[in-house]
Amino acid sequence: MAATARVEAFPAGEYLADELQERGWTQAEFAEILGRPAQFVSEIISGKKEITRESAAQIGAALNTSAEMWLNLQDAYYLWRQGQDEVTREKLDDVRVRARLKELAPLSVLVRRGFINADNIHDQADELRNLYGMESLDDQPIQQIAARRSNPSEELSANQLAWTACARFLAAEQMVAKYSQEALESLGLRLSQELRQVDAFSGLPELFAHCGVALVYVEAFPGSKIDGCSFSLESGQPAIALSGRGKRLDKVLFTLLHEVAHIVLGHLDAGGLILDDPSDKKYTLGVEEEADRLASEWILPKELPEPPLRIRSGWVEQIAENQGVHPIVVVGRLQKMGALDWRTALVRGAPNVDRELSGWTSSRLTATELEGAPVNLK
Repeated sequence: MAATARVEAFPAGEYLADELQERGWTQAEFAEILGRPAQFVSEIISGKKEITRESAAQIGAALNTSAEMWLNLQDAYYLWRQGQDEVTREKLDDVRVRARLKELAPLSVLVRRGFINADNIHDQADELRNLYGMESLDDQPIQQIAARRSNPSEELSANQLAWTACARFLAAEQMVAKYSQEALESLGLRLSQELRQVDAFSGLPELFAHCGVALVYVEAFPGSKIDGCSFSLESGQPAIALSGRGKRLDKVLFTLLHEVAHIVLGHLDAGGLILDDPSDKKYTLGVEEEADRLASEWILPKELPEPPLRIRSGWVEQIAENQGVHPIVVVGRLQKMGALDWRTALVRGAPNVDRELSGWTSSRLTATELEGAPVNLK
C-alpha cells in the first residue's frame, strides 16, 4: 500500500523570518514586541526551539494572524521531515499493512489453521492477497464481489471473507468429475439414507466428486455464524463448504442439502457465492426460502405419519427404520415442525459429526477413481 507523497515543507521559523523581513523588523524588535528575550526569537527562526501554543498565540497577535497557522506550519514541517526518514516510512508502512490486514481477515486464525505460513507482515500480506485473489491489498476480494447478499450494499465481514476464501482454496485443490445436475439431484434425494450411519459422513467428498461437485470442510471461525456456502469456481464447477456449526448429524445434513438445493435450483452464476448466515433473516430474491423448501422435501424420503400425543424413542426409531434414516433426522424434523420441544430428552446423546468432517481434508481422489471426464478445479 503506497502512502501519498507529501510535498516539501519548510520550517515555521523560515516563514517567520520572511514575515519580519517584509515588515522591516529586526529579531530584537520583534522580541521586544512579544515581551520575550531576543534569544527566544532567534532560536525559533533557527529551528532550535519549537513553537508552543502560548508562543503561537503571541506571534499571531503580533502579526495579526491566527495561532493555528503557526502551529500548522510547524506540524506540517515536522511531519514532512519525518516522512523523509526511511526507517520511519517503513514503520508507518507496516502500520498501514497491519491495519488493512485487520480489515480483511482474522489473521491469527488463518495462521493457526495453516492458511498463512509467513512470519513477516509483508509476506503475510502477500499470502493473504493470493488467498483472496487480489492483485493489490487495496483491491476488493473476489469473494466480496461474487457474494449475493440480502442487502446489496452489505459486505461480507472479515470472518466471512476469510472463511469463504479458505473454502475456495480447498475446493480448488479437489479433483472431481464433470458436473452432472442429474447425478447431484439424485444424490440429494437419497442423501439422508446414505448417511444413516454417522461414519458415512467420511465418504461424502467422494460421493460429491462423482457428481462433479467439490465438497470441503472449513471449521467455523470463533464467533462466526456461518453454516455453509455454495459457490462456483472460476472453471464454473460448483462447490460446497460446510463449517460444521451445529455439529449434530441432522443439522449438518440439512445445511448440506440446503447447499445442494442452491446448485440444483440454478441459484449460482459462474463465479457466484451464496453464504448461509443464519443471523441474516432477509432473503435474496427468495433463494433461501426455495433452497429450504427443497431441502425439507429431501431430508425424509416419505411423509411423516401423524405423531402420537406423547412421542417416545420407540416410535421415533420405528419411523426412522421405515424411512431408512438415522433417528436423529426424524427428531430434527419433528422439532422443525413444532411437534417436539428443542430441549426434548430425545436429543440426549445425539451423534455429532466433528470427527468425520475433520477427516475430509485428507480425502483425495485420483482421476482414475472418478467416473467420466475428471476436472481439476485449479
